[in-house]
Amino acid sequence: MATSSTAKGEERAAETGGIGRRVQRLRAELGLTQRQLAEPEYTAAYISTLESGKVRPSETALRFLAARLGVSVDELSTGRPAHLATDLRIRLTDACQMLGAGDAADAAELLRELLATAEEHGFQEERADALVALGDCALDLGELAEARDSFEAAEELLAGEPLPRRVAAIRGRAVAHLLTGELRYSCYLLESAIDDLNRSGLHDPDALVLLHSAAIAPYMDMGAYARAAQSAELALSLAPSISDPALVARMHRGVARAMIAEGRTAEAEASLAKAQELYRQLHIRTELAHCHWMRGYVRAQAGDLEGAEAELRTARDMLASKRAQLFTAQVDVELADVLRRLGRREEAAELLSGTLDSLGAALGPERGAVHAAGAHRLLGMIADEDGAGEDAELHYCQALSLLEHSGAAGDLADICRLLGDLLRREGRIEAALDAYRTGLGHRAAPGTTTLGTGPAQPSY
Repeated sequence: MATSSTAKGEERAAETGGIGRRVQRLRAELGLTQRQLAEPEYTAAYISTLESGKVRPSETALRFLAARLGVSVDELSTGRPAHLATDLRIRLTDACQMLGAGDAADAAELLRELLATAEEHGFQEERADALVALGDCALDLGELAEARDSFEAAEELLAGEPLPRRVAAIRGRAVAHLLTGELRYSCYLLESAIDDLNRSGLHDPDALVLLHSAAIAPYMDMGAYARAAQSAELALSLAPSISDPALVARMHRGVARAMIAEGRTAEAEASLAKAQELYRQLHIRTELAHCHWMRGYVRAQAGDLEGAEAELRTARDMLASKRAQLFTAQVDVELADVLRRLGRREEAAELLSGTLDSLGAALGPERGAVHAAGAHRLLGMIADEDGAGEDAELHYCQALSLLEHSGAAGDLADICRLLGDLLRREGRIEAALDAYRTGLGHRAAPGTTTLGTGPAQPSY
């Protein structure tokens, strides 16, 4: 208790001294004597005492001195330049618009400058929002460790705030873990936040839609299709309560993937069309590229391979032009699969090999293990189809290694099946059985996360 009181006393003394130094500096800049500043309300002795940090001015004195010195009361008492908070908000909006246009690197540079200013002047809210935006920039650029650090720093700054205020940072951190292949932990973060919201009775549709929309991707990658569908339906039911068009668009893009898994292709197309229209209106180019990517996936699932190729190439061109390296690589994997199915195996293999070569070690356990595994899976299938069994086995094993700790049960089981089939055809029966058993082991409890049961449903 005494320590707390001492700390508060020291903080108050430092604040008082800061006001005194600012009064002295501003007075000197205006060429005023202490008497000229003080009269007619106060004395020169009072100003001298104030400037030496021995007394804290009252609110009345602060208003008087601020008016005489030509500054706002807030600037005099805190040292923050007038309108700085407004200026920071404007710059933050500009940076977010740059990010939406696909200029993640330039947006990150502006955000770092903004963050430094906010830190210097103690603007905690602006610091937190800048850190979340920096995390989003890092996601677009494929800098996943940096993204996690930014989102975690934002959560720490907002630790004392209500949960809905922290949801954007939580969602960002979950996406970063998803892209590194940590699917179960991604689900854990999102489900924990959803449960906390529901238990606390915080009926915040924006927060719930953001979390449930984000949960769909890791659920799908883990094979938890029922949970993905449940999150999609809940997000759709809350959509009429959402006023932010960017969040509505993100929700539609997310639920489309769950609809595809249920065979609701027409509804998925309709959701993507709504998302695309909103992103066009908002001039959010990066998310628009993701819509083309998803539409390519939808068309590929429906057997429209030519249409899928066109959509995926559009998405790839948009992402590559904005240096979204990791997402471009993911689209390459989808496009290569379409090319392989069109019989253009050589072209597909060249695309996949070029992607892996250009990214090198960047596309691995820390930079998208699930998608790196997808590239090796396709290269293995192409080699298998070309009769190059040794190369196929090598690629399948590399894919297995990447997926081993990701929690992507469906993908891992598929790789095990492909490897087992290859080994069986070569007469290596025991090795084939081992591969099949490995795949079956990972499918033994499909759709589970580290939490066990899914998040509770809201009671409202």
